[in-house]
Amino acid sequence: MLRALLARTDRFTLGLLLAAILGFSLPCYGGGVVYFSSLMYLAIVLLFFLYGAKISRKTLIDGMLHWRLQSLVAAFTYLVFPLLFLLLRPLLQPLMGEQLYIGMLYLSCLPSTVQSSVAFTSVAGGNVPAAICSASFSSLLGIFMTPLLVSLLLSQSSDGSMFDLSAIKKIIVLILFPFFVGHILRPYLKGWVERHKKLISWNDQSTVWLTVYTSFSAATCAGFWALLEPITLVGVVVACAICVSLLLTMSYYLSRWLRFSREDCITIAFCGSKKSLALGAPMMIAIFGYIDQNLLLPLLVFHQVQLLICSGLARRWRSASNT
Repeated sequence: MLRALLARTDRFTLGLLLAAILGFSLPCYGGGVVYFSSLMYLAIVLLFFLYGAKISRKTLIDGMLHWRLQSLVAAFTYLVFPLLFLLLRPLLQPLMGEQLYIGMLYLSCLPSTVQSSVAFTSVAGGNVPAAICSASFSSLLGIFMTPLLVSLLLSQSSDGSMFDLSAIKKIIVLILFPFFVGHILRPYLKGWVERHKKLISWNDQSTVWLTVYTSFSAATCAGFWALLEPITLVGVVVACAICVSLLLTMSYYLSRWLRFSREDCITIAFCGSKKSLALGAPMMIAIFGYIDQNLLLPLLVFHQVQLLICSGLARRWRSASNT
């Protein structure tokens, strides 16, 4: 039974599970904390450097040409998400508590996913080229929008100490500078990037695994898990399920009302209802200078919930298109 379960689970999810287990059972102490923190910073710099090298000028141009679709996806990602989470505060905060609700606000500021958005769009029979452009454009836009939204939302929802202007330096050093250097060097790195897609995929995923391990390890040493009640974790799962379902419904039916094609409606629904764990965890370090478990936990849960709901919906839309 365990072998069958593992066979159906993707590598990224297995890595997350293993990183969490190791963080629980074998947390790092003393010098190990310094070592893993340094390694994590280097991994983040490499992540955004390679991301800059991967994204093509054509992707940016194509994304701008289909401006109606890209604008709607960006509006859901960076406007509807935060507004919805703010409006749902009377419902969400009692489910999970104030600190984890702030984690939901951080989540709402993040860019959309790329890989899963494209994969689900393909399975459901949507507009795959548009999904690639919109998800990539969303990630690029997030480099600028996420820190701005975090500074606006989290300073209003906490004591204001979670984000300050000094974080701009970290964002430039860890995100913007590596990204632009990678993109400038793209003409020289394009061939290498194309030949080593699997290696780059391992780097993307291992950066998140390292971040999750370091965070869970710090939480274990600080006694965070002992203070987290099971009912609170259930509340986070319920809150994430409510938000994913609402955003999928809103994005799909609004795009239909705006007379997009069925294929574009599917693309907008999947690209406009997701948030990226792969970028969210590294950005947390760049913005705050550390990993906050109250911010990371909702992101981890949301990631799994969005995969479960969207996988079922993609198969359903595929079946509907075949009838």
